[in-house]
Amino acid sequence: ACARALSDLAATAARPRAVLLALSARRSRSEAWILECVAGVRALARENGADLVGGDLASCEAPTSLVVTAIGAYTGRGTPPGRDRARVGDVVVVTGPLGGSLLGRHLRIEPRIEQGIRLHALGARALMDVSDGLAWDLHRLARAAGVRIELDLDLVPIHRDARRLARRTQREPWDHALHDGEDHELVATLPKSAVPRSDATAIGRVLRGNGLVLRRQDGELAAWTPDNGGWKHGG
Repeated sequence: ACARALSDLAATAARPRAVLLALSARRSRSEAWILECVAGVRALARENGADLVGGDLASCEAPTSLVVTAIGAYTGRGTPPGRDRARVGDVVVVTGPLGGSLLGRHLRIEPRIEQGIRLHALGARALMDVSDGLAWDLHRLARAAGVRIELDLDLVPIHRDARRLARRTQREPWDHALHDGEDHELVATLPKSAVPRSDATAIGRVLRGNGLVLRRQDGELAAWTPDNGGWKHGG
């Protein structure tokens, strides 16, 4: 819960400063269990340059829940990055391999704080973390900015977990990379001249138009729609 909140800060090129925890636990939960949860949130916050500064504790009959709020400070220059700031001519980059998170990485999130700050310093205008699937999140980014994003499937870095999971599901590894979600890598758009040689992989480009288009291995283009996959909140 803490890592997911911190990942959202990474997507705004902000440095974490503080974390709040609202913990509502069943009466059957022991004090030791509750203290361990609090200690875990504090430890992860401190690993990322913040601290647990407050929140709320309550007992309940409903299932135990944890809600974490992460507060950060934007220390960069100019306008902070946003989903609506992709520009025609930008290159689309991603900070790491994708897919197969269900094999365990969805519970071991590593917020890309430093990568977000570096990408923005290089000129990244649009920035977000990949939580609902690369394709769905790029679709959102294109929609917010009123542009078309062309994604080159050959260039998308595929995580070894996606290849392992594909053997079980009989789906293509790239299908998992596009649609599994919970990767919490960062995707950004920035001027071609500013694309870093490390920290990120170029996977596409921003063009005039709207929506997300996939460039297949044979060079054919296929429009992507939300019906193709990814996680949609609210059903």
